[in-house]
Parts: sequence; structure tokens; C-alpha cells
Amino acid sequence: MIDIRKLKELVKLMVENDLCEMDLRDADETVSLKRPGQAPPLVMHAPAGGAPTIVQLPSAGYAPATAATAPTANLPAIESPMVGTMYSAPGPGKPNFVSAGSRVSLDTTVCLIEAMKIFNEIKAEKVGTIVEVLVENGKAVEFGQRLFTIQPD
Repeated sequence: MIDIRKLKELVKLMVENDLCEMDLRDADETVSLKRPGQAPPLVMHAPAGGAPTIVQLPSAGYAPATAATAPTANLPAIESPMVGTMYSAPGPGKPNFVSAGSRVSLDTTVCLIEAMKIFNEIKAEKVGTIVEVLVENGKAVEFGQRLFTIQPD
């Protein structure tokens, strides 16, 4: 069984350094910590050779978005396919790929996500009109995070 003090220190380290995932392994145990989206951290602990145990940790400061705070929450979204930094334009001083009101098709590039020094073009993969841009240029994004809301055709 993992020491609860160790676990608390690991969670504190994740929060202080804004980490979304942490995996630690040694000969005796494996600990995986994940912070999916805006939910509290998940903790998976598996003694060597055993099945993992998943614990949902309560945490102040993590509140899921509600329909009252996000009027476009019911619209489909273009989501981030990876963790990285989102850029809304192809370069400094250049116009954004899309903005609210832009029409997009399946192959329209909507942004770039930089991950491990590689810039990845993110395609709309939907047909419709951008209603809202949910992430500011240059901000970190998580896997599955909503980047844009779209009104489908």
C-alpha cells in the first residue's frame, strides 16, 4: 500500500507544476496520476503484479463547466487531439486561421498545436460555422479540451 503522505506530496507537486499526468514506477509499486480536463486528479496505484486501484481525489479549485456558465456548451466542439500549446495563427503578425463566424469544412486548418517542438496542423473535421474560440493564442491545451464551438450545417 502506498504511503498517503507520499501520495499527497505527489498530488501537490502535480498541482504546483501544472502537470496533467505523472507516472512513477519502481520494483515494488507503480503510481499513475492523471488530471483529465477540469476534473480532480485520478490516482492509480498498482502493487507489483497486482491490479490497479483507482481513487478519485477531491480538490478545491476544480469545477466542471456548467451550462449556466457556458452558453455554447451544448454545441459540438473541435477538440484538441493532443497536449501542447495552441497557436491560432501560422506565425506572429499573421491573421488567425479561423475566428468566430468563420465557415469551416472537414479539411480547414483551425489552429496549430506545438507538442515537443513539432507544430501540428489541427483540422476542423466538421462542416459548419465557428461560434466561439475557447482558447487564447499561446495557451496550453489538454488532450480532449474544447478549442472551438461550431454550429454544424
